Amino acid sequence: MKISREDVERVAELAYLDLTEAELESYRQQIDDILEYIGKLDELDTTNVAPMAQVLADDQTADATLREDVVVPCRVTPEILEQAPDPEPPYFRVPKVIER
Repeated sequence: MKISREDVERVAELAYLDLTEAELESYRQQIDDILEYIGKLDELDTTNVAPMAQVLADDQTADATLREDVVVPCRVTPEILEQAPDPEPPYFRVPKVIER
């Protein structure tokens, strides 16, 4: 077992989730299964595999697939804000969620 019930409880608390006992165990088991499956990657021999920063297909080059980051203004803000129940341009007002 790679993840404990307490770990799941802590993540649920941080996400403001109220989980039942059955859900806690179900999620603990699911996360544990995922971590065990990922752990199988440790069994692979990667001694002759070069580290990668970008994954590309064999027929792709970095120049062909990557683009320059360009800031583009959002021109839909007024239309979206018109549909908001309490808009104050350029923001949406939402309930405070910092404290539980």
